[in-house]
Amino acid sequence: MMEATLHDGSRIPIEVQGTGPSILLPVNPKPIEGSQADEMRQWGVDPALGRSLIEGLSGQYCVIAFDYEGHVQRSPKPDTLTPANVAADLLTIADASGAGRFAYYGYSWLALIGLQLAMRTDRLSALIMGGFPPIGGPYKEMLRVTMATYEMATAPKEPAEAQTYAASASADDFDWSTVEVTLSEAQTKQFVTLYQQLQDFDDRTAQASVRCPRLCFAGSADKIEYGERWGDVTVDIAGPLLNGREELEALGWDVRVLDGLDHTQTMQASNVLPIIRPWLDAKLLNL
Repeated sequence: MMEATLHDGSRIPIEVQGTGPSILLPVNPKPIEGSQADEMRQWGVDPALGRSLIEGLSGQYCVIAFDYEGHVQRSPKPDTLTPANVAADLLTIADASGAGRFAYYGYSWLALIGLQLAMRTDRLSALIMGGFPPIGGPYKEMLRVTMATYEMATAPKEPAEAQTYAASASADDFDWSTVEVTLSEAQTKQFVTLYQQLQDFDDRTAQASVRCPRLCFAGSADKIEYGERWGDVTVDIAGPLLNGREELEALGWDVRVLDGLDHTQTMQASNVLPIIRPWLDAKLLNL
């Protein structure tokens, strides 16, 4: 398995599978197993999500897979996880895998990074943003959420008042207002750094820099309301797509909204692949 050296000197493994046009896929290629997998299934998350996406695309594409999210949790970058550095990391990964031009698919914060990447390179053949809007992104709201998470990570813990997930619990029974933040100071600070860097970012103006074919999608129920501990913030992902669809399409975006699905449901391979695979085929294969 090949590796790439990232902006902070850390190294990330890369798995390449399939032949055809290249696509960068920041997912974990190794299925999660054991009790953690059981816990993920309880919450409707496929523990083999990355593997499912790779297998769904590698029949016609050269899939370049790398677990960037897992990497930054294992090797936190509290002061350097900036949009420019992450975009540079993605280009380094493309170089290490031998991809000259490539498509990119990212979900949630890795989707917003795709927009940052598109502004910084002419090597993108296609851009897919899932679970984060290209215009009207909740950058200010996400800074408040990540700041609150960072403050909880650095505050003295009071386990008696906290609740941790138990495999026997159900999503309906779980009280998110009492969830214990178990991430470290460095792990949480890196996302504060990321969103601080994005506070002056104008995603509408940035559209002029995106010249490749582009697709965005979200679930119609993707609207997360955080409680008092997170500053009573509402992060609305679906709204900008539902309310701004006409503007997005005028700017060259293909827009898909999955009826009734929330943030976690929309990211599952069973919902993602029927959207992105035919779209990629039309843009990259049927030329």
